[in-house]
Order: sequence, then structure tokens, then C-alpha cells
Amino acid sequence: MASISKQSPVKDAHNASVRVEIFDQAYNLRGSDPEYILNLAEYVDAKMRAVAEATNTIDTVRLAVLAALNIADEYHLLKRRQDNGSSDYRQRAHQLVQALDQVLGDVRKAG
Repeated sequence: MASISKQSPVKDAHNASVRVEIFDQAYNLRGSDPEYILNLAEYVDAKMRAVAEATNTIDTVRLAVLAALNIADEYHLLKRRQDNGSSDYRQRAHQLVQALDQVLGDVRKAG
């Protein structure tokens, strides 16, 4: 489980140093939002542990690569879903604009 150190030295309010553990390895990371960094570390830790449970691999580099591939797969599936949804919204907006233009055109002709 990823964890944050109780003694998080802060050299700069906008660039806090955060100590996290991912798959039993400690890392000192910097960023403007320590809580966000911890959430990312917990996510990566969970992915690595899930891969470790699903495989017989004990090589941490191999586990990290497999976890990264799983995360990349999730990202690309979500991105594809969002891109498809985005084009659906654009298509619907275009249809509504055409319908509005038609109604306004009919009103202008009648008026």
C-alpha cells in the first residue's frame, strides 16, 4: 500500500517533497499537491499488487512494466470512449443548429 511520510519536508509551498511507498519501495517525489501524489502512488501500488497476484512474477521491473501496460490500456480505453462521446456531442449540436436554422428560416419567410 502506498503511504505518505509523516515528515514531509517542504522546501517550497508550490513544490512539496512527498515520500511514498510503491510495492515496498520508497520514493521521494515532488509536486504541488501531496495528496494527489499519494493518490497516484496508491493507484500504481494497487496495480502492481494486482499484477503480482495474477502472475507468478516476482521481478519488480516486470511487474512495473505489466502494471504500466494495464494503466496505459485503461487510459486509452477511456480516451477512446471520450473521443467517441465528444464526436457524438458535436454531431448532435450540428443537428440542433441545422434545425434551429430551418425554424428561423421558416419564421423569416412567414414574417
